[in-house]
Parts: sequence; structure tokens; C-alpha cells
Amino acid sequence: MPLVAEPTTREMLDDQLAQRILVLDGAMGTMVMAAGPTEADYRGQRFKDHAIDLKNANDVLVLTQPELIESIHREYLDAGADIIETDTFNANVISLEEFGLDEFTHEINQTAAEIARRAADEFTAIDPDKPRFVAGSIGPTKVMLSMCGNEEPGRRSHSFAQMVDSYCTQIRGLIA
Repeated sequence: MPLVAEPTTREMLDDQLAQRILVLDGAMGTMVMAAGPTEADYRGQRFKDHAIDLKNANDVLVLTQPELIESIHREYLDAGADIIETDTFNANVISLEEFGLDEFTHEINQTAAEIARRAADEFTAIDPDKPRFVAGSIGPTKVMLSMCGNEEPGRRSHSFAQMVDSYCTQIRGLIA
């Protein structure tokens, strides 16, 4: 009996797209804000003594409140989402510098992808004819390369190479 190769994720996604419109989840940040996490929630045990306030660093919640993030994914999956996005919109080196979390960029992205993948796989196992997918969420940084406020016209706070490195670190974490 010949072995039949399992379809790749891309092949499954293409197959589903050929059959129907797929639904992408909604705004993770809005759902996090609706849950009302406190500064203590953002910090969790791991960052309880962190020198910088972490409130609104939604991406760190994958490390400190993974159950909250997974429950948000489940809400979207329960509502019919086919694709859920990782909680990593601002989880790049440059954006995480503001919170003193830049050294955790890879870990935050990898953990976020693992949390989303776990929820998606559980729902796919329940209904294998409707596979669920995970998309890595990559947002902008808090800096622009074209203009940097009222500073010298030619001065930039970050170089293009720094932006590339920032996003590469994020993407490597998502892929891992």
C-alpha cells in the first residue's frame, strides 16, 4: 500500500479557500482591554519586580496570563473563526524596548504561537473537516523611519537595519 503524504498547512489552507470564505478573528487588543487586566496581571509572578510599568504591554500576557490569551482565542474559535492571530501585534524588539522587554521578543512570539496553535488544534480535532489556522500578528513599531518629530531633519532614532533585525527576531519566534 503506497504511503499518502499528509497535506501541508498551505495545501489545507488553499483547499479551504477554494471551498469557502474563511473567517479571521477580531481585535485581540480590544478583547484584552475588555478583560480589564491590572498592572499586577501584566506583571504576573515573573515580572513582579520589573522596573517599568507593564500595563498595556498586551504581548507580555502570553507569558504572565496565558490562560487569558487562550480563552480569547477560544472565544473567537467558538464564534466561528477559521484563523486566529497570535497576541504579538507589538511583540517586536523596538516596540518592546519601551517596556524593557526587548530581550524577551523571541520567547513572547514563540509562546504566543504555541498558545494559539494549541487552541486551533483542539478545535480542529473536534471537527477535522473544518481545520483551524494560526496567523502570526505583526504590527507597526512606535517609530517611523521617515520622520522623527522635531529633531534634526536627517536624524532617525532607528536605522532600517535595526527595523529589519527587530522584525526578524519577531518572525523567528513565531516560526519556532
